Amino acid sequence: MSRIPLPGISSVAWEHPADRAALNTLRAIPGFDDVVRKIAGFFGERGLRHLFLANAVRVGPNQRPKLDALYDEVIATFEWPRRPQLYVTQTPFVNAGAVGFDDPFIIINSGTLGLLSREEQRDVLAHELGHVMSGHVTYSTIAVILLNVGLKNLPFLAGIALLPIQVALLEWYRKAELSCDRAGLLGTQDPRASLGTYLKLAGGSAGDDTIDLDQFLLQAQEYETSGGPWDSALKFFNTVFRDHPLNTVRAAELQRWAASEDYARILRGEYPRRGDEGDQPLARDYAAAAGYYGDRARAALGEIEGAVGRARDAFGQAFRSRTGGPPDSGSGGDNPGGGRSS
Repeated sequence: MSRIPLPGISSVAWEHPADRAALNTLRAIPGFDDVVRKIAGFFGERGLRHLFLANAVRVGPNQRPKLDALYDEVIATFEWPRRPQLYVTQTPFVNAGAVGFDDPFIIINSGTLGLLSREEQRDVLAHELGHVMSGHVTYSTIAVILLNVGLKNLPFLAGIALLPIQVALLEWYRKAELSCDRAGLLGTQDPRASLGTYLKLAGGSAGDDTIDLDQFLLQAQEYETSGGPWDSALKFFNTVFRDHPLNTVRAAELQRWAASEDYARILRGEYPRRGDEGDQPLARDYAAAAGYYGDRARAALGEIEGAVGRARDAFGQAFRSRTGGPPDSGSGGDNPGGGRSS
């Protein structure tokens, strides 16, 4: 299919408001700037390339020429003036990443190429270019180093309270992925091809069987809407130390955006241009996005607190029933759970 070129498009066109808000929150954590400075200073650009590229092959016209041509098409769709180097590394794990400080590059695992179709590969390349265009790469590189090298192997960070930074960094990382999933869709301009990427990331290839995207999207909707407050708490704990959102969540988020007027407006050519971001609503609403993110966090915390309170009340009532004590009326006194509706 032919794709609509998006000349001069700014990354604010696709950035998820929670991405910008989480990054704003992350930057405000005491000690975060010190962590970034120390890690970047320790590894440097050359050290980073040695760390990530010791066992990878650079893509070019004579090295994986089909992938090279596909990558050129992605660069042309976004009219990005500088082509980050692209490497393939041999590993069965399905992943890709944009890495670097001053001169970022993109790495795609051979397992990813073996799993995905050409259009799904286009989605991944556009996703990673989206990270570069959004200026995510310094922070995502810090996250990758903390996850893969390990805190105990970075003694120069001694004395810095790292757990809050690690949790906030991973929270931002997950939200940045939601932003660049949208960039991936703008690269393919084919919602089913982009959504099919997450189906395969979740469950692998069909092999000699059949996989169904529509069934996967129903599953994603079920995950988002099922359960009560305790399920919300479990979902939170299941993801707090992950660097990527769950693939069902990514698919559901991207499906909503593909059906939105924001996406349709971009394809009509109505999008912010690079250099003019200050005149765009998304840039003006940066502070509002931080507030939105805080509201979501407070709502989630309220659900968890409510679930704990109900569990405590249920335990107390069960205990009184076993011991013959009077049932709780659910009102008055200093019961922290408050009254219960019938």
